[in-house]
Amino acid sequence: MKKKLLTMLMAGVMAASFVGGATVVSAEEGGDKLTVWTWDPNFNIKAIEMAAEQYAADHEGFEVEVIETSSDDCQTKLTTAANAGDYSTLPDIVLMQDNSYQKYLKSYPDAFTDLSDMEINWDDFGALKQSYSMMDDKHYGVPFDNGAVIACYRTDILDEAGYTIDDLTDITWSQFMEIGKDVHEKTGKYLLTSEANGGDTLMMMIQSCGANFVNEDGEAYIVGNEVAEKCIDLYVDLVKNDVVKLVNNWDEYVSTITSGEAAGVVNGNWITATLMATEDQKGLWEITTMPKVDDVETATNYANNGGSSWYITSNCQNVELAEDFLASTFGSSTEFYDAILPETGAIACYLPAGESEVYNEPSEFFNDQPIFSTIVDYSSNIPEFTKTPYHYEARECVNTAVVNIVNGTAKEDALQEAQDTLAFRMTE
Repeated sequence: MKKKLLTMLMAGVMAASFVGGATVVSAEEGGDKLTVWTWDPNFNIKAIEMAAEQYAADHEGFEVEVIETSSDDCQTKLTTAANAGDYSTLPDIVLMQDNSYQKYLKSYPDAFTDLSDMEINWDDFGALKQSYSMMDDKHYGVPFDNGAVIACYRTDILDEAGYTIDDLTDITWSQFMEIGKDVHEKTGKYLLTSEANGGDTLMMMIQSCGANFVNEDGEAYIVGNEVAEKCIDLYVDLVKNDVVKLVNNWDEYVSTITSGEAAGVVNGNWITATLMATEDQKGLWEITTMPKVDDVETATNYANNGGSSWYITSNCQNVELAEDFLASTFGSSTEFYDAILPETGAIACYLPAGESEVYNEPSEFFNDQPIFSTIVDYSSNIPEFTKTPYHYEARECVNTAVVNIVNGTAKEDALQEAQDTLAFRMTE
């Protein structure tokens, strides 16, 4: 995920304890040791290590060797191995970001193991989350990190303007705009903040409609895309009407939130870590659904931004062991997800986890809302959309178009430039 969730202090909610550490054994072929590439000691690495401890309790001699590897390095090393025609340098298991993975699956399908026959009930995960790691109806990844989008609002600022969280629940972007204009007039605050170049607001808007800035053939599809134009029109109006504050970079984005300049934020649920770092705002924030795009039949109040999944590489020396390990932990264990939530802040994509007592614990920071179960529920409602290996390139092109339109460029010219630029970048 773009920004990890910080460790969440939930005293007394550890619902499962793990037995001891794994016995160290040699990394022989077909043995009891699996190598893993992943990043972030307090999040992904901690989660896979706790999974190994749980699995080792019933499988004597099992262990994982985690080789800390950044997301970018995972991708670079995979590309290097593929170009050399030698996958022997790959680990047994690798974590990859959802928005990046399709590029590598389509380019190097022989680098990954087909997991379709794995002992997992795939319906225990949302359809959108599954689709990130699928091709030709085959499963290649075990879902892990939840990227479901949430809208977060400062209830004290809303109250000052005469609104509550209910007024912003299950609404459209046009309704959001009217409330936002009123909030800005009464309080001087923006109802939303967004990065001008690296922001994801437009991507979340269009994907909440089950659409994208590419067509089903994977070609650039901005000009003539009615859903895209509706999203861009709405977004431009939000900026021009002082509802959304456009900022230049991530640091400015965070500053507008933590300083109170913006009364709301719409992003992947990992944004809660940024909010919770501001202790003096405890109890002032609440979460709800994002707005949906007006006049689009497929529009919903749900989207995804971020997340990752586990993959077994074609170099795995004991596929049966790797499959059973992932299926027994990330693929089916509510007790496991209960345990890693307070330790890592990792919110499950595994839908049954949302029904547990741990996930339904009230969050003091978010005015005692049970945000974890809510986020899991949101993840079950996100529509599928056409994936593209050029997700980030598309994001940059449409954001540039918005800035140009706001600065006076004719919309048709800005969109044509975005279309041409994206089409060119997809040939590089």
